[in-house]
Amino acid sequence: MIKILITGGAGNVGGALARTLVENKNYYVVIADDLSTGSKEKLPSKEQSNWDFVYCDVNQYKEISEIMLVHKFDYVFHYAAVVGVKRTQDNPIMVLNDIEGIRNILQLSKNTSVKRVFFSSSSEVYGEPVELPQHEETTPLNSRVPYAVVKNVGESYFRSFFKSFGLPFTIFRFFNTYGPNQSKDFVVSRFLSLALKNQDITIYGDGLQTRTFCYVSDNVGTCVKIFEENLAINDVINIGGAQEMTILELANLIIKKTNSSSKIIHLPALKEGDMRRRMPDNSKMKTILGKELITIEEGIDLMIGDKDFINQCAE
Repeated sequence: MIKILITGGAGNVGGALARTLVENKNYYVVIADDLSTGSKEKLPSKEQSNWDFVYCDVNQYKEISEIMLVHKFDYVFHYAAVVGVKRTQDNPIMVLNDIEGIRNILQLSKNTSVKRVFFSSSSEVYGEPVELPQHEETTPLNSRVPYAVVKNVGESYFRSFFKSFGLPFTIFRFFNTYGPNQSKDFVVSRFLSLALKNQDITIYGDGLQTRTFCYVSDNVGTCVKIFEENLAINDVINIGGAQEMTILELANLIIKKTNSSSKIIHLPALKEGDMRRRMPDNSKMKTILGKELITIEEGIDLMIGDKDFINQCAE
C-alpha cells in the first residue's frame, strides 16, 4: 500500500485532494492539520477506511516528526499554510513561521526516504505582473508581502533539497481556487454567501482588480494526474484558470446568478497584497488535465447546486 501524507488536508484544496486520493484503495492517506483554518467537515467520509486524521502543527518539529518517523511515507503533499489575504496581512509573524514547517517537512522527507514532495506555492510569488499571462519560466518573481515571501523561500528550499540531497519535488503555483468547501473569507464563497442572504457585498477599492478562478476539481484533477503519471518532476506548474475578470464583474455575476437584492459596497483599498491583475499561463495544466476547464459561470452553478454549501450559507 502506498502511504501518502497531506499536511493542511482539512482545508479547501487539501481536503478535496484527500477525498480524491482515498477513492483509490491502494493508497493509505494520513491528513495532518492544526485546524486553524481547516475543518474536519472537509475530511473524507468515515465510510472510507484507508485514511486517518492527526491533529498536528507542522511548524512544530516534534509533532510532525512523530508522524513521519512512524509511518515512513512514500509521498508528501505539503499544503499546510496560513492563508487568506486579510489573515496573512494581520498575522505576518504567524505567516513567517510557516518557513519552519517547510524546513521540517523537507528534512524529515529526506531522512525517511520519501520518494517525492509536492508543495502548494502560490500565484502571489509573481507579485504585481510584469507580463501577462504569467509564465512559470519567464515571469520574474516579485514577492513583497510576507505570504508571498514565504512561498518564494519555500520554492527555494525545495530546489535546494533536490540539488543537495536528490529529493524530488513538484511545485504547484495555485491561483484562486474555489469550491463548495471554501471558507467564507475567500472571495467567491464570501460573495455567494452574502448574495444568498441578500446582504451587502463589500469590495476593497474600485473592484477593477482582475483575477482568474479555478474550480477545485480542476485543481485536484491536475495535481493527481501529475502525481500518478510521474509528470512535472523537479518542475514548477501554474494551477489556475485563465478566464480573467474584475472583482466587480464577479460580484455582479453572482448577484445575477442568485437573483439577489444585495448591493455592492466599496471599502478602502487594501494597503498591500491586493494585486491589480493576476492571470496564469496555464498551458502546462491544460495539457495534463486534457479537458476544458470549468468556467466561473459553471462553477458558481455547481456551488449553488451543492446542498451542503447552501446549508452552510444559511447558518
